[in-house]
Amino acid sequence: MLNELFHTVRFGSVGMFCQSARLNQVPASIIVGTQWGDEGKGRFADLLAKDMSMVVRYQGGHNAGHTLVVDGEKFALQLVPSGVLYDHITPVIGNGVVVDPFVLLAEMKTLTDRGVDCSRLKVSGNAHLIMPYHQQLDALQERHLGSAKLGTTKRGIGPAYADKALRVGIRVQDLLDESIFRKKIEAVLSHTNKILTKAFNRLPVDPDELADKVLEQCLEGLKPHIADTVDLVHNDLEAGKNILFEGAQATFLDIDHGTYPFVTSSNPTSGGACPGAGVGPKHIERVIGVAKAYVTRVGAGPFPTELFDEVGDHFVDVGHEYGTNTGRRRRTGWVDAVMLRHAVRLNGLTELAITKLDVLDMLDKVKICVAYDLDGEEVTKLPYHQSQVHKATPVYQEFSGWKTDLTSVKDPADLPAEAKTFLDALEEQVGVPIRYVSIGPSRKQYVDFGAV
Repeated sequence: MLNELFHTVRFGSVGMFCQSARLNQVPASIIVGTQWGDEGKGRFADLLAKDMSMVVRYQGGHNAGHTLVVDGEKFALQLVPSGVLYDHITPVIGNGVVVDPFVLLAEMKTLTDRGVDCSRLKVSGNAHLIMPYHQQLDALQERHLGSAKLGTTKRGIGPAYADKALRVGIRVQDLLDESIFRKKIEAVLSHTNKILTKAFNRLPVDPDELADKVLEQCLEGLKPHIADTVDLVHNDLEAGKNILFEGAQATFLDIDHGTYPFVTSSNPTSGGACPGAGVGPKHIERVIGVAKAYVTRVGAGPFPTELFDEVGDHFVDVGHEYGTNTGRRRRTGWVDAVMLRHAVRLNGLTELAITKLDVLDMLDKVKICVAYDLDGEEVTKLPYHQSQVHKATPVYQEFSGWKTDLTSVKDPADLPAEAKTFLDALEEQVGVPIRYVSIGPSRKQYVDFGAV
């Protein structure tokens, strides 16, 4: 598919990829994080949305945070898809998402108060609800793990997905039938209350009080937005319109392919878009992977290139590496091509978008991890056994820094030679063309290597 989208024109030492087909002829695209999240997916989803009819969030919950900067205004989104800032977009929360109704309504109100129209937002009736007892369980279970804690956001995401798998979950559509909603709340609490009272010595949750609260505070606000989103998506696909599927978290937080158990509870990888939104893979033509020019991680888990020196502090301070929702300081390290190569495989990436290149502007040297040293053996593929990832020593390729402010660059030709060399080397390491490079937080601060 990639050959149909681009033909290669070399520019100095960096690949420029020019369009050989109009991108707005591609029916469906997926944008996915390739590291441990916080790569800047939201800003590129926002960028790509201008050519779409719909932006569909396909998994995760309000543990995700997408930050957009438009005309100097910052928007921090949790559940509402990035495309909401465009008047022509239908933002869709797909069936694969877990939805805290209180958080969603609060987010919609915040956006509305700032002049953003949320009336077009649609929420799948098959999406599962996060209830207050999910958040209570999340916090209690994390505390119970002690030093072995996972570093969850305590937003109830894992317990909600667990209930979904156990087939005792509450779905958005259940709100539309009070009798069914109350029966399902009573059924799940008959089990959950035993855990709360006997395992954690907490008071039981009253099912009637909870049902009253949710119905009274959430039903009226959500009812106009509840829809058969599978039908909506397919109607647009059949009409030849373009759709962007937006993942939350990232590849190495995927419950199957991430650094388990330090992962999320769903499939952020591109394949998750199919069950999470109700589409088949034949509709997907383009998969854009987003990666920082360095790497960050929140919470516990292996991190081969993690830095504990002044460069790591530089990434935190200059890159403002604190969680959008939690405010937690992120762990930082050099960009890891071993991880990226694996992300290319898992997601079927057609191209890359590199973010925060400008954070490296003032460094004397910049590095790419090109392999791992495992007990004296150099490996270029991500080890399948996590114990090896924990003890992997990064093997670096080092480059001269460009010591130039990139934030006003618009044309690839204006990038310093050292920055081109760095990008070219990263591109060669992962085997996928770099299409976009962001050099600042705002919507317009990026370089497009595919622009004609």
